[in-house]
Parts: sequence; C-alpha cells; structure tokens
Amino acid sequence: MKNEKRIYNSSFLLLLLFSISTSLISIKTLKKVYLRDIRISGSELFSQNDLAKNSSLEFPIRLILINTFFLEKELKKNLSLKNVSVNRELFPFGLKVNINTRPPIAYGEKILNDEKILGFIDKDGVFIDRKNSDEKNLNKPTIQVFGWKDKFKKIISEIFIAQENNEFEIVKITFSPNGFLTVEEKDLKTIFLGFNPNLINYQLQIINKLKIEFKKNNFSEKIDNIDLTDPNKPKIKVFKR
Repeated sequence: MKNEKRIYNSSFLLLLLFSISTSLISIKTLKKVYLRDIRISGSELFSQNDLAKNSSLEFPIRLILINTFFLEKELKKNLSLKNVSVNRELFPFGLKVNINTRPPIAYGEKILNDEKILGFIDKDGVFIDRKNSDEKNLNKPTIQVFGWKDKFKKIISEIFIAQENNEFEIVKITFSPNGFLTVEEKDLKTIFLGFNPNLINYQLQIINKLKIEFKKNNFSEKIDNIDLTDPNKPKIKVFKR
C-alpha cells in the first residue's frame, strides 16, 4: 500500500512539473519580442534597428508569430548577406540572429529607377549596397563594375574566377544599358565581348593567350582595343603613328 502511495505521489509530482513546464513554455511563446530581445552574432555591421527596418515584422511581436524562414529570406535579400540564420529561443528569451556577410572584391555601380546606386561586388557577382558594406575593414578593390544587373551575376563571377587562375588583369567591367559587355585589361586596354554570355569562358581563354603573347613581345603598349565579339575572328586595333 505504501509503495502504491509512493508511486502515486511520484507520478503526481512528475505530472505537476510537466504541467508547469508546459505552461511556462506556452507563456513564453506568447510573450512579445522587443528589439532589445534580438541577439546578433557573426557581424558587428548591423544593429537591431537595421534588422527591423529590413524586415516586414513590426516590433514588438509575439515570439510564436515570427516565421523564421521568411525572415531569413528577407534579411538575406535586403542586406545582401551570404547567409543568415534566425532562431526563436525561450531561454534566454528572444531571437538569435547569426549573420554571414559577403566580402567585397570590386567596386560596383547599378541603376535603379533612374538612380545611380554605389556599392561593391562579391566573388559571386552579387551587388552589395554601400550602406551594407564594412568599408572600414575593406581592402581597396582594383576592379570596377558598371551597369550591374542581377542577370549579370554569373558572368561577372566567371570573370573573377578566371582572373584568379590566369595571367590577365581585368580592371573594369562595363555593361551598357542594352547588355553589351566591355572589359578593360591592364595592358590590353579595351576589349569588346558583346552580348553572348555563353562565349565568356572561350573569350577569357583568348584574352589570356593574347596577354601572354603580347607580354613576350612588348606589343601591348601599341593596342587601342580588341574586338572579341566573334572569338573565332579576333580584331586588334592598334594606335596609328
């Protein structure tokens, strides 16, 4: 009889503890999150206010109502982040936000609604708005990109990657309003690449071969521009004397 009573008391105690814990969790999830409850790690560039301004959430907001997946997508897009994770936490209460920024490697310029926007470009060809860049810890980029658009990300990235593994040194990448691509190489000067993004790797191979050949013969000083819009028929224009 005593054993049965002990078992009953233990079961009752466990049930009571479970009920209390469940109640506390329920109360916590219904509690409102304020800006002060947001904990940021991974970067000191952004404040709690920055996160709020670049999301559709209106603080204070109940913890249970925060869709972390949607919030991650918003912050990643609006702040040009490489990655971001958002977790709801009960103890300590609030939102834990871990930020992974994009290291810039080039200056960038784009036109949005007839307004020129200055910023930077990362190795993936992603545009980073200047206000979202850590300029204090930025090594001075040697490349400039003009006329950036989202659809040009891949081709910009391919140029960056090719440059790391070859002899040429691109200093300027320019897309005209209609998408015509022109690059400027340190020694080969202006190079016209045209409209076809599928040719870029072949064109870059030719640029590298020309760079090596002209360095041997010290011929690059005489070049005005190179037309590689048809890479099978390169046209080299030299300065007239």
